[in-house]
Amino acid sequence: MDTHVFASLAQIRVLLVPVGSISQQTFEKYASEIRTFDAIRLGDIAVESTKDERARFQPKPLSTGYLHLSFPSHPPPHSHQALALIRPSHFPLAVIGVATCSHSEALSDIISQFNGTVLDMFPPSGMYPLARNCFVFEEGSSSGISPSGQHPELTIFPEMMGNRKLHIGTLLGEICSKIFGEFGVLIQRLESPLGNEYLNASLFPSLPLLTDMPPSLDSKDALPPLPSHNSQPEISKSALSKVAPAMKRNSSLGVPTVRKRLSAIGAASSHGRLFKVMADFFLLAGRTEDALIWYTEAVQLLKSPSDSIWNASALEGMATIPILDSWSAGYGLQTSTSTGREPWSDIADKLSQATALYFKVPPPSIENHQFLSYIYCCCVLRHTSLLFAIWSAKGWGPLAFTTMLQPGPTPYLPPTLSHNESTTWANLERLSSMSGIPRATISSLLAQAHGPWLLHLGPRERIGVLEAIASTYSCLGYRRKEAYILREVLGCVLDLIVCGREEDAHTNMRSFGNNGNVGIRLNESSDGNESILKLLKHVCKVLGVNLDAIQIVDDSSDPKSQSHTDDDPDVYREPFGWPELQVGVVRESVAVAEALPDFLAVTQYALSSLKTLQEFLEPGDQYHLYTTAARAMQTARRRGVMKAVEYWSGRPVVSIALAPLPFVRLPIEKPMSALQPRSSDSNAILTGGTDPFLYNPRRMNAMQGKPLVVLNETLEFVVIIQNPYVFDLELQSLSLSTSGVPFESSSTSLIIPARSYHRVILSGKALATGSLIIRGCIVQAPGGAPREFVLPLATEEEEERIAHKRSAALCEAGRFKYSGLDGFPWERKNRLPNSGSKSSRSSSTMMFLECKVVPEQPLLRIRRTTVTHGALMLYDGEMSSIRITFENISALPIDFIRLAFDDSTITPAQQALAEGEMSVFETYETEYALIHRPVFSWAKNDSVTIAPGRKVTLTINCFGKVGCTEGTIHASYSYIHRDSSNNGEASVFHTRQISYPLMVTVYRMLESHGMDILPYPSYPMSLDNVSQSHSNLFVDDNGAWCLFSLDITNTYGAPFEVSIERVQEDVPWGEILVNVPPGSTSRLVIPLKKFLLSDEHISKPIPTLSDRQFVVDKTKLSDAEQRMQRELFWYREELFNSLRCQWREAGGTRYGNLSLRQQRLTLTMLETLRTERAGIQLTFVRSEDSSQPIEHRAGKYFPPCSELVYIRIKVTNLTKSALVFTLDMDIEPREHVIHDGILCDIPVGRLEAKENREVDVAICFLCHGRFELVASARVLDSTGSSRTGSARLIAMVNTDS
Repeated sequence: MDTHVFASLAQIRVLLVPVGSISQQTFEKYASEIRTFDAIRLGDIAVESTKDERARFQPKPLSTGYLHLSFPSHPPPHSHQALALIRPSHFPLAVIGVATCSHSEALSDIISQFNGTVLDMFPPSGMYPLARNCFVFEEGSSSGISPSGQHPELTIFPEMMGNRKLHIGTLLGEICSKIFGEFGVLIQRLESPLGNEYLNASLFPSLPLLTDMPPSLDSKDALPPLPSHNSQPEISKSALSKVAPAMKRNSSLGVPTVRKRLSAIGAASSHGRLFKVMADFFLLAGRTEDALIWYTEAVQLLKSPSDSIWNASALEGMATIPILDSWSAGYGLQTSTSTGREPWSDIADKLSQATALYFKVPPPSIENHQFLSYIYCCCVLRHTSLLFAIWSAKGWGPLAFTTMLQPGPTPYLPPTLSHNESTTWANLERLSSMSGIPRATISSLLAQAHGPWLLHLGPRERIGVLEAIASTYSCLGYRRKEAYILREVLGCVLDLIVCGREEDAHTNMRSFGNNGNVGIRLNESSDGNESILKLLKHVCKVLGVNLDAIQIVDDSSDPKSQSHTDDDPDVYREPFGWPELQVGVVRESVAVAEALPDFLAVTQYALSSLKTLQEFLEPGDQYHLYTTAARAMQTARRRGVMKAVEYWSGRPVVSIALAPLPFVRLPIEKPMSALQPRSSDSNAILTGGTDPFLYNPRRMNAMQGKPLVVLNETLEFVVIIQNPYVFDLELQSLSLSTSGVPFESSSTSLIIPARSYHRVILSGKALATGSLIIRGCIVQAPGGAPREFVLPLATEEEEERIAHKRSAALCEAGRFKYSGLDGFPWERKNRLPNSGSKSSRSSSTMMFLECKVVPEQPLLRIRRTTVTHGALMLYDGEMSSIRITFENISALPIDFIRLAFDDSTITPAQQALAEGEMSVFETYETEYALIHRPVFSWAKNDSVTIAPGRKVTLTINCFGKVGCTEGTIHASYSYIHRDSSNNGEASVFHTRQISYPLMVTVYRMLESHGMDILPYPSYPMSLDNVSQSHSNLFVDDNGAWCLFSLDITNTYGAPFEVSIERVQEDVPWGEILVNVPPGSTSRLVIPLKKFLLSDEHISKPIPTLSDRQFVVDKTKLSDAEQRMQRELFWYREELFNSLRCQWREAGGTRYGNLSLRQQRLTLTMLETLRTERAGIQLTFVRSEDSSQPIEHRAGKYFPPCSELVYIRIKVTNLTKSALVFTLDMDIEPREHVIHDGILCDIPVGRLEAKENREVDVAICFLCHGRFELVASARVLDSTGSSRTGSARLIAMVNTDS
């Protein structure tokens, strides 16, 4: 491939070709030795001694110039033969074959192969090559190769030759001398009038073979010979006057008409083209002075529009000469002759003129468009290489000359652009500043080579020109322009590869013949695919498309080695590049990979595009890329490809959660201390705990971090996956990724609908006890490699890490210090400081879903119950029972079972207690109802054993409570005493729970109200009522008793028998029974003995049945009011403990208790119910020593009138402590009575417990009538005196007595 070196017009091309069976490595070794001779001194070339035309271009004796050589490995195409005269430097002027040989017999084969190779490379009618030789290097010969009878074009290099390099240099000089001789022969042919006419016959003339040229009619018509050994311009003046008439003759010779203007043959032809050809040969011969003279003469003559191309070509040759002279002058710096101009200004001007002449050429025939476009592009590239060499060398100097004359087969990169930081902005701008040539100037000049004329070039020429343009753009740092040109290079190369493979395929198919309907697929060649794909990735990378976003991995790779944790779709990703251009280049990339074909590359590029450009791709493009990737992957699999692509669809797993176990299978961890006997369950019920074996999901989640699962039981995990694309996404495999204990799980395949979230259930079993960690999911697409996606828990640290990552991405957006192509998104993360340490720290603190695997547990079910349809109907206060039969359906025994209960009345009561807005009295009543009146209860027998497959029946007591609508019976069971070598579980055990819900209906049929406590009547019992002494209402000491009365209303439709029992201590049992018909109200009355509570008892605060240390009373009461409230509370409790109220269904078997807790005790009732501290007894006596009593009848006394009598007051201390009493007397009507002493504060004195004392008061009734006497006792204490007891006496005074 032509490297478009600036000095290529002055370089003799020597084609190196391998001959025979030489290996490429060996050929390159010997070729590199030959290529070391890139410049030969003219004085070192052996000049032929002939004095004919062959000596014209031979170097002069003691010449100081240099001959420049280049050694390509590929000949130009045959179609370029039209450029043989206008551009002789474009063709190999010599051919050197490189061969190896070990014996003399192979020399004939080598020379025949060499001749055949040369004939294949060059057309028979071509002018070149002018010299040929075959270098045979001896290898592996023990006796050496005999040079006897050696062919003249064959040169043998013995294996033991010590001065082989010197010999090669000598041979190259001989070959160049032979080329110079052929130059003279060729010019001699062109000097003839016929040759000159051929030279001027067309725009791109060609000279036929010597045998094809007709002989001259008259020797006088021949042109006078041009000077051969000097280039003195004598022909420009006098000589041309002699030559011109001879050249201006008409010729009627019949010459070949191929590529010639027939009208030009025989006409007067200019010598400008001839002079230009001679100048080209002198330039190739290293004689720059002669070349400059002939170029100058040619430019003067090539003024016509038809010769503008030749004129431009001559200007290119003139521009080359100063560079050669500067280089040969000992690499000295050249100074400009004109002040203020750069040394290269004249060269650049000539090249600019040449470019303009090429561009302004009138449109030639269609067959010449290719050549005109090619030499125009070469001229632009030569001009660009001039400025580029000076720019890269930091100015005009030896390094620039070396760059412009570099003859290597590959483009030469100067040292200023070959280091690591050569493409940085600072380095490029430094070169521009030091050289004085801006990069934009070179770029704008280079852009002239790109245009529609490139379509006229052949594939090889087009690729060469585009490659040179792209390379220059790359060195200038214009990588986007480079990518733009490389896209066209890819198109050209791909056309050649595809077409060539199709031709080979058709050729091979024809060799198979007609085999009927048998399908044949030939092996496809993959040579060159890797290079094309590498170039394609480079283009896409420059444009911001990362085709390596999805990697090609081994099919057997470990999915956990490719785990992803940072693919957060919510993290802001700053856009890069032009989306429309990126989408276009992605389409081309996939098309290129399909055309090669490389099916893995097709899959990789399509899926990488879907991953990185999903938001910019149209729905049709997304679907096309997905189907193309799937089809290519299937084809690659069928052809035995063992590679796969990694998962590409971002982060498909959104969340993973353990599906809640069925309630009957849920294990609950309990400490062994829960098996110990408990003193009371009341506190747990009052505070909401109800029972330690009653499962509460919310409370358990708050207390227990790890969910419990059971060994060898199926677990289900709910996985939410997403598909952000417009097509249905197929997953070949989706499975759980776990660590910890072994976990048996099966994968599943599924199709996720377009743009949706999908819910998948994955199941498995834990095979050992311990900790099971769910890391995430392993996802595999069809034909792809499995990949693990780690999903940590949304802990505070993880949320903080993600939030920090998102904020950092937003903060760095638009603030990145790298601009342009240095800011690729996939490279920014590596440039951020401490990026790796942060990720490592974050990954080490991740927490995953973790389950605790517990040993196998038994399973219980409810076999039968005595409840019909799960509904329980009760009367208010009814006592009933139900039976439940449990069956063990597992292979493990059950040695522990405990029941716990819940009903609809518990939660409201607990909530009211928790709010604390109730009074102390209301709090006590609520707690009493929860503890002492539960809806369900049982005998609390935990030691129940149920063998596998066996049943057991338990009895539950039921109590009818108004307001209860539903209830639940919970049975917690476990296998505790098992044989296990693992002592780590000794502190805990695990239970399961089964629940039986009930619908409860409670009928309120009896209502109690109107409770009252009345004094026992003190009227005397008549003789007629002696038979009633056996009645429950009859008591002996009526002063120590009171009457308890209660109204009962039957609101139901059936009669009930209601009874009240007296169960006071040390008091005879009594009962009152009443049949209450439907809709009626009955009053029950029963005597109740008064009682007195001690001061210590009634001074206690109202208790709480829970473990709360104190209950704040919301009501603001004074101390006296609080004292009264406590007294009422304690007497009410004692009252209810002295009575038992029950009911029974009339004629039925249902029974229950009638609660009195709704009744209230008033202060009046309290005074009646409470026993007084002092007992007072009043009697009348006549005198202290009189034995005649006063008449006493029917509870009344009949004292005499106007007679002094005594009232004897007997005071008894009824308490258990000593007290000081005083008496008060009151007589009505007082105005008819006189008395002795005072009637108030009569001292009695201190009385011990149960001690009595009598006090007499003398009075006299002044008239007859009815008098009422009342005596009351008071206790003197620190708080003052208070009334503690009284007695009343009625006196009927009759004057007739």
